[in-house]
Amino acid sequence: MVTPAETQGAPIRSLIPARIDRLPWSPFHTRLVVALGVAWILDGLEITVASAVADTLSQPETLGLSSAAVGFLATVYLAGEVVGALFFGRLSDKLGRRNLFMVTLGVYLVGSGLTALTLGNGLGWVVFLYATRFIAGMGIGGEYAAINSAIDELIPARYRGRVDIAVNGTYWAGAILGTLGTFVFLKSMDLGLGWRLAFLIGPVLGLVILVVRRHLPESPRWQVMNGRVDEAEQSISFIEHEVEATGATLARVDDAKAIELRPTQKIGYLALTRVLFRDYPKRAILGASLMISQSFLYNAIFFTYTLVLGKFYGVPSESTPLYLIAFAVGNLAGPLAIGHFFDTVGRRKMISGTYVLSGVLLAGSAGLFYAGVLNAVTQTVAWCVIFFFASAGASSAYLTVSEIFPLEVRAKAIAVFFAIAQCFGALGPVVYGALIGDGSRPVLLFVGYLLGAAVMAGGGLIAWFLAVDAEGKSLEDVATPLAAGGVDRRRGSVRAEGASRPRSP
Repeated sequence: MVTPAETQGAPIRSLIPARIDRLPWSPFHTRLVVALGVAWILDGLEITVASAVADTLSQPETLGLSSAAVGFLATVYLAGEVVGALFFGRLSDKLGRRNLFMVTLGVYLVGSGLTALTLGNGLGWVVFLYATRFIAGMGIGGEYAAINSAIDELIPARYRGRVDIAVNGTYWAGAILGTLGTFVFLKSMDLGLGWRLAFLIGPVLGLVILVVRRHLPESPRWQVMNGRVDEAEQSISFIEHEVEATGATLARVDDAKAIELRPTQKIGYLALTRVLFRDYPKRAILGASLMISQSFLYNAIFFTYTLVLGKFYGVPSESTPLYLIAFAVGNLAGPLAIGHFFDTVGRRKMISGTYVLSGVLLAGSAGLFYAGVLNAVTQTVAWCVIFFFASAGASSAYLTVSEIFPLEVRAKAIAVFFAIAQCFGALGPVVYGALIGDGSRPVLLFVGYLLGAAVMAGGGLIAWFLAVDAEGKSLEDVATPLAAGGVDRRRGSVRAEGASRPRSP
């Protein structure tokens, strides 16, 4: 067996990207999406559960936390996501996708499971509670980096857009599950037990998925780019065997589609900065713009959703879950219904179109809000229509940053842009919470909605000019691997890999 050390510095010739991209859709791909895509469901579930039990945790019969202490739980969780994305993102590029998507799910399981074991409200227990939320956030943040990388590298090019869009959109399936689960537990049993069981919904789901993930292979793309030629061949052979077991006949891959590369040294965040802003400045601006604009809009609306319903429309707090479910359904429907257009109509048109359209619709609903013609139901309907498109656009932001940079830095790039988005997005609830106030000055919130509309539309305009037409293209055609640099194609001293395999080259 050839080790990574033996191929270090020696050129490698590989058909693996072409072999992955020529595969038809199969049960293997469905299992892959289910096993990896649960990360977004868990994130939506965690945030929703934490929001739903906020008032419960302030009750004397539970933990008796102050409102400020309860609110800080969300801040700690988001901080954990940022740290986890950056920490595990680097490890994912260094150690592999499979190693990390097993570890990050395990970290989440530990953090969220321990949250339910917070037994008191003393200082020590409060610190314990915050620590468990930070750990859970780290696990989910790491999932974003490792999972997006793995999905992009294992899904055939012609399906990549719609799969990424749909998977990212399932965050809202988690929000629905969290809302319903919390409602049942808090209404049907003692509060002290109900909130703990609500926090265990995610870990129970995660344990099931952990078993499924054990049977997924490493990304062959990552393996061959890191000089693990024989391991890459074993992984791609496993995938091809899974596909052929369904009765599919795999076409021979033209040797002309092979890529030549030389494994490179590991790249840290400092070197990543140089790669992004020296080699891909326009793509860096595109990624930052899309991530910041969607995060600002979502955090501004979602985290103040119940405040608007209560302050301006008089909806009692016990009725807000019904409105939240409607909002989540609209967000879930968008990516599932129009995600395939990102592969057929194209990235540029769909990304810019969904961003600009959602911004225009938000501005229109802001005018109706200020005119006083909306009630709680029609306001919710308006938000559902707006975020039907905004959700698909937001999902496309994650798709964009995961496919427009070289494989060697993909997970770290996702982590960096995710962290940037979270930091800017954190401003949304603060700004909009202040604009809402006691509900006596709707003009302030009207101006805030116009600001959100302008930010979203601005992201769409930037996408129109800078978006990469990646639909249907191999990842290596979208962003040439750094490992492909420096290979002299005329020398002929290239290590062949996969080319002579008679069954499925």
